[in-house]
Amino acid sequence: MEISDKLLCLFSTDISVEDDRYVIEVPRQEVETGDIDPDEIYRVALISRDREQDAVSTSTGSTSSSASGSTSTTNSSAGTTSSPTPPSEPQPPVEVGETRYVEIEDIGKQGDGIARVERGYVIIVPGAEVGERVKIEVTEVKSNFAVGEIIEETF
Repeated sequence: MEISDKLLCLFSTDISVEDDRYVIEVPRQEVETGDIDPDEIYRVALISRDREQDAVSTSTGSTSSSASGSTSTTNSSAGTTSSPTPPSEPQPPVEVGETRYVEIEDIGKQGDGIARVERGYVIIVPGAEVGERVKIEVTEVKSNFAVGEIIEETF
């Protein structure tokens, strides 16, 4: 999937019914901390949740979750990068060892936190919950997702 460089923000939300229309709510923090002006008109794109999460969950190794919500991930290639990507494909916007501040927007089918950064690129964060804002260190980078380890709970 190609995502425009004009992307201002990316978040998950529900669609609600309000009188004779459907409403998509923009989280307050997207306006307060982003490039969105509530007095402007924007084009909106909707991305299927299920297909993206399926692709991410099948690519990340084996993951197990307990009833308490804690998650452990096993992946023999953790900490390594994939083979170089052909020049025609965009490069991942993160590198192994990089630290980032991210907000967890979703939970994957295996129970891992899902954050999105530039161009909608997915970072899987085991042990994170929706709505958490955490500092992570990127431990693995693939062409379509990365894995990050929490190094600071909130910021």
